Amino acid sequence: MTSQLKPISRFPWFWFGMAGVFLLSVLLRFWGLGRFNTLVFDEVYFAKFASGYLNGIPLFEGHPPLSTYLIALGIWIATHTPIGDGDLRNGLTGLVLSPVSYRWFNALTGSLIPLVAAAIAYHLNNRRSFALIAGLFAAVDGLFLVESRYALINVYLVIFGLLGQLFLIMALKIQSYRRWLRLAIAGAFFGASVAVKWNGLGFLLGAYLTWSAAWVLQWSNQFFPKAFVPKATYKTALEHLTQLKLWHILPNLALIPFLIYYVSWIPFIRLDPSTNFWQWQSTILEYHGRVGGMDAHPYCSPWYTWPLMIRPVAYFYKATQTASEPVPVMGPPLPEGTGTVIYDVHAMGNPILWWFSTAALIFLLGVLLYRAWKWLAAPGMKPSSTSPAPPPLPPFLRSHPSPAPYLIALYLLLNYAANWLPWAKVTRCVFIYHYMGASVFGLLAIAYLSDRWLWHPQAGFRATGITVIFLIGLAFVFWLPLYLGLPLSVEGLELRRWFESWT
Repeated sequence: MTSQLKPISRFPWFWFGMAGVFLLSVLLRFWGLGRFNTLVFDEVYFAKFASGYLNGIPLFEGHPPLSTYLIALGIWIATHTPIGDGDLRNGLTGLVLSPVSYRWFNALTGSLIPLVAAAIAYHLNNRRSFALIAGLFAAVDGLFLVESRYALINVYLVIFGLLGQLFLIMALKIQSYRRWLRLAIAGAFFGASVAVKWNGLGFLLGAYLTWSAAWVLQWSNQFFPKAFVPKATYKTALEHLTQLKLWHILPNLALIPFLIYYVSWIPFIRLDPSTNFWQWQSTILEYHGRVGGMDAHPYCSPWYTWPLMIRPVAYFYKATQTASEPVPVMGPPLPEGTGTVIYDVHAMGNPILWWFSTAALIFLLGVLLYRAWKWLAAPGMKPSSTSPAPPPLPPFLRSHPSPAPYLIALYLLLNYAANWLPWAKVTRCVFIYHYMGASVFGLLAIAYLSDRWLWHPQAGFRATGITVIFLIGLAFVFWLPLYLGLPLSVEGLELRRWFESWT
């Protein structure tokens, strides 16, 4: 009798896996979304600004207005649908609203970020396992989870920037008008990211750096054949970057982003016709100049501390004696005699994911520097077809399959640097959430290495890949109470504060 079971290789494990990642993201971001019936951290600004738009009152927020439009849109939809129904309401925004009303659109946006990260990973080298791991890591990062659950604006900056990167990579795979269309869409998303915050320019800068680096590599291979990147390794869309000329870049990745940014101001200016576009740009610049230095806020943190997550931010803290005080969240009260119960929402990444991401970036940088050094140190290097062949890849990257590891490493490092290093010149108070744009490329880096380990012919490397994924997942579960604001005892909270600077 013939078996009716399909071969395992034909089972759609990737789509089931991605559906699971998305479901996990949605559940984590929507569960108990209205638990804290108040304004958490910068909701005191952005939720109020959004309500101001709905009341026809423009309020200056220190940033471009696009994200506040989106929060306002979420409030408007919620007030006209059952989304905004709920027993708990407050008037802290200027409107009497359920807290879900001003948070749900952020939760939906944050739920989509893992899918976009997975799509970028897939289009970098057409490996579904890389995409699945990248999506999973994006879903279990604590900072992205916390930022998605409140009316804050960083998730909009990141998703628009990542969509710009995604459509840029997708444009490299096709020709004719479809390439132009995808480039135009990429430019629109880059512009939207800047229209959330000016540091959205980091994603566009990363695109410029990657394109420029591709031309430098092509020039190197013309004068020094096989000098830096062997043509045999070109199995990624990034190899087609040099097909983009200035007449592709200028209209799509310069003009369109500026037009989108300019148009985003029109609704705001129409509420106050006495102002104009350039006036507001000057006002924003002056505002950030007045913010103050690193002593302006207790949670300010220098840019160089972010990769190690030295100073996360407490978004909400409440200690209560349940026998005498009402629990400040929705749900049944805790039992009598429980003692002091603490609700702490900490804007902190998944520590193991962040530390592994930093290590992965350092390793990839080392691989590129080692490869460049071997090329420069090769005897008799001269512009001829007899130039010495480059040394082989380290065993780390030589395993099955090998889709242009140098180019992928270069892409991740350049985009990471574009979103992180410009902060070195910023003198105002900055916070760890300003690292979110860069951290995405860090988690893509550790996802890329984990995928290669999982497929390595040596059992030790495969065990390493499994261990990395397991530890990242375990860390997420361990610190989940600080992401969701779950009730903790004093001892339970201290157990999760590994460093004094995490208070």
